[in-house]
Amino acid sequence: MTEHGPETVPEREPDTAASAAPAPGVQVIVQEWISLDGFAAGPGGESDLFAAVAPETSIAGQEWNVRLLPHIDEVLMGRVTYELFAAYWPTANEPIAGPLNKVRKTVASRSLSSAPWGAYPEAAVVPDAVSYVRERRSQGGKFLIWGSVSIVHALLEAGEVDELDLFIAPIMLGQGLRAFPERSLLLQLHNLRHWRGTLHARYLPSAPREPGAAARDLTF
Repeated sequence: MTEHGPETVPEREPDTAASAAPAPGVQVIVQEWISLDGFAAGPGGESDLFAAVAPETSIAGQEWNVRLLPHIDEVLMGRVTYELFAAYWPTANEPIAGPLNKVRKTVASRSLSSAPWGAYPEAAVVPDAVSYVRERRSQGGKFLIWGSVSIVHALLEAGEVDELDLFIAPIMLGQGLRAFPERSLLLQLHNLRHWRGTLHARYLPSAPREPGAAARDLTF
């Protein structure tokens, strides 16, 4: 508050020149669109969330990922996210489609035996996301997790997340699909931008990550 009334944040255009390169030491990035009260989808699905997002902000999120993907070695997703993405992106014409279709992809699923991606190379299939991430960390690659709430929960519980890259829509859904486990985690804000009502907030660990540390022992 100020003596003249509430303090406001001015509307800003997305900063298309901002670097999307991960911070040193960051290997596993979880990116989610969420409501102000922490839901990735409402009772009616993701449309409940995106009803509050300006079209130009949604486009700006894609432009951010066009700049982020060249720094990513692998996209990791669950079965549901894979099926939605594979049905759309191989034939899409948005600017992000090219980088997305070409990047290496892995699906964590115990029910799939293969994961075709249109005319592009298939995604690999692994049974367990946590074990796979721990195995691959030693090779120095950088992972990006989109959607896939069950994987996000598992990786957070296992202490295998290095950055939370959040697009926070200006809406409180009250109920729906929770983006994160119901536990306490202290977060350190690394970067914040305001895009026409949506906040783009990036959080980094405030202490060095110990491989395999449980989430309750990991300080964000």
